[in-house]
Amino acid sequence: MIEAGPRPLVEISKLCKWYGDFSALHDINLTVAEGEKVVVCGPSGSGKSTMIRCINQLETHQSGTITVDGVEVKPGMKHIERIRRDVGMVFQGFNLFPHMTILDNLVLGPMRNRGMSRADATELAMWYLERVHIAEQASKYPSQLSGGQQQRVAIARALCMKPKIMLFDEPTSALDPEMIAGVLEVMIELAEEGMTMICVTHEMGFARKVADRVVFMDAGEIIELAEPETFFNDPKSDRAQAFLGQLLAH
Repeated sequence: MIEAGPRPLVEISKLCKWYGDFSALHDINLTVAEGEKVVVCGPSGSGKSTMIRCINQLETHQSGTITVDGVEVKPGMKHIERIRRDVGMVFQGFNLFPHMTILDNLVLGPMRNRGMSRADATELAMWYLERVHIAEQASKYPSQLSGGQQQRVAIARALCMKPKIMLFDEPTSALDPEMIAGVLEVMIELAEEGMTMICVTHEMGFARKVADRVVFMDAGEIIELAEPETFFNDPKSDRAQAFLGQLLAH
């Protein structure tokens, strides 16, 4: 008897996206299984962020299909909030409400979208703040925290919605170098615990350590898709070789 592998959580098929005459994404095909960690890399403007933003329809696509946990995601669909509850997202910017405490930022989603009581949402929020090593900051406001601390809060806020998959859109690119390690540490812990993740990043050390597969994009297309060891040690395309050469030169 053949054992079934992990079920696909995200399935992208022949995805195309354009702005006027500009083709932002062309014929993207990618399947991410439950528990899989996929790192997406490539030069600026290659379509990395656009691709993952299409998954929860922060960007709408013109053709092709996106399926999240068996439900096709379509432009203008009525129940997109149900999809977004299951798809956590962490951005370059922290997007915290500045007039609310850290704790209040975290309890808002579970109370409003999951129907949780304040007490239950608070217990959940404090648990996740412990997870990201920042529980002592619960009563502070975002402006009182460093960038790295705010990004960890943003991760905890996404986790409070109990997502099935986490999307990270260059989560360390706005941080000072000394703050990056703390955020990556939290992401590595999530990966080790089995969270399904798609992460757009230039942090190649993180990709080597965490990724099951690396996606390399350029000019709106997936140029290479490989396991980290193969991608970093033996990239097949000239574009991937040039990209890695530039990164390693810095």
